[in-house]
Amino acid sequence: MPVGIEYAKHYFRREKMKKLLVVLLSLGLIVAFSMTASAADVKFGGSYYVVGVYGNNPSLSDNGYSHAFFYQRVRLQPVFQIAEGLTFTARMDALEKQWGNTNWKGGTDDLSLSRPTVPVTTPKRGTQENIEFERGYVTFMTGIGQFQVGYQNVDDWGTEFGDYSNSRPRIMYATKVGNLNLIATYEKVYESDTAGLAPYSNKVDADNDTYALSGIYKDKGTEAGLLYKYYAYNSNKPAGAKTLMTQLSPYAKITAGPLYFEGEATYWFGKTAQYEPPAPAAAKDVDLNAWSLYLKGKMNAGAGYVGALFSFASGNDLSDDTKNTTAPSGGGIIMNPALLLLNDVMNTWTGGISASSPGLSAANPVTSSKYNTVIYNAFAGFNPNPKLNVEAALTYATVDKKALSKTAGVVTDAVSNKLGTEFDVKATYKIYDNLTYMVGAGYLWTGDYFKGASTTATVANDYVLLNQLTLSF
Repeated sequence: MPVGIEYAKHYFRREKMKKLLVVLLSLGLIVAFSMTASAADVKFGGSYYVVGVYGNNPSLSDNGYSHAFFYQRVRLQPVFQIAEGLTFTARMDALEKQWGNTNWKGGTDDLSLSRPTVPVTTPKRGTQENIEFERGYVTFMTGIGQFQVGYQNVDDWGTEFGDYSNSRPRIMYATKVGNLNLIATYEKVYESDTAGLAPYSNKVDADNDTYALSGIYKDKGTEAGLLYKYYAYNSNKPAGAKTLMTQLSPYAKITAGPLYFEGEATYWFGKTAQYEPPAPAAAKDVDLNAWSLYLKGKMNAGAGYVGALFSFASGNDLSDDTKNTTAPSGGGIIMNPALLLLNDVMNTWTGGISASSPGLSAANPVTSSKYNTVIYNAFAGFNPNPKLNVEAALTYATVDKKALSKTAGVVTDAVSNKLGTEFDVKATYKIYDNLTYMVGAGYLWTGDYFKGASTTATVANDYVLLNQLTLSF
């Protein structure tokens, strides 16, 4: 076949192929632009803060050290609106760390640079250098109510007292009957089947689960609720004992003109240790009987306000090995009436105030979770203009029970039940509606509880200076 004819055929085939590709591409673009988007709307929320801290004497000793540093956190929480009544929510934290901290590269896990876990003798969780996805869950409405499925916010109920804002996998169902919201939840706390640590791995019926029913009534100026929650903690069953306990928590919030009141109570019962045959000869079941109480009132008066707070979380005198009277949730980590004393934020970044640290006893703990504590707080504030708020607070705290440890049947008590008295003042200014700057100072008159059981020990006072820039969006 002559070369010219063959070339012509090849040319025309190539041109037809080009036209076909152009047509297919055009059709693809038309279809793409005409399709309904699978995620019609995405709303990004989140926050950023950076805090500067100067702590004068966190060791509470006569010859203590001081420290000064900055820390920050970035949080993103996108909500994907997939369809009417269908959303997907995620939350991720990043760069939650001290400025200039290089320990994450492989150095020692310094207490001052990490968030301690409870109990503090367990390995500490490092600060976050990269993005950590904490939550991801789908929310969808049906004809019988709303469902949420996935890793979501748990351990929050009623008021901020006893709250932790943890993230764990949960299934939640909620429906509304008039002014009453009814909620049922199932939570998977620990899965044994794929756990890696013996004796808690690959064991049948060795999971930790919770089951809860609650009701919340809301009307004009009034909100009240009741929570029933059952904890089936079987992860320690292979080693002997399991924990089966129940929580009952009513709460109320009332607004009447310039007055506001909120309160919450919790009663815990069941067993913190229940053995099954064949149990060790010396094994004893441990009955749980504990409670906590929180009350707060506030009155607005013109550009100012005054208020008071009281909280109680029962402790244990350690007199009876078969009884546990320490409230399992304590006062939580969200409620922080003082800048230093029992403050979870300070505990996160500095390890907390310590001295001889008698309150870190696993037997009867006193930590930033406020187990075994009695707290009195009075506060007053003034808003000279819509952008500025100035507030002062006085806090006095004790422990409920002084028992520190028990050896050979003998209980050792702290020399005092007084945790201390603290005066705080802070001023917050709105640079923008979503950008605020706060400066604060707190002074702690240290209580003798921090001497532990030593009558000859000495403790010194402490103070802190803070400034914080917070962006929310």
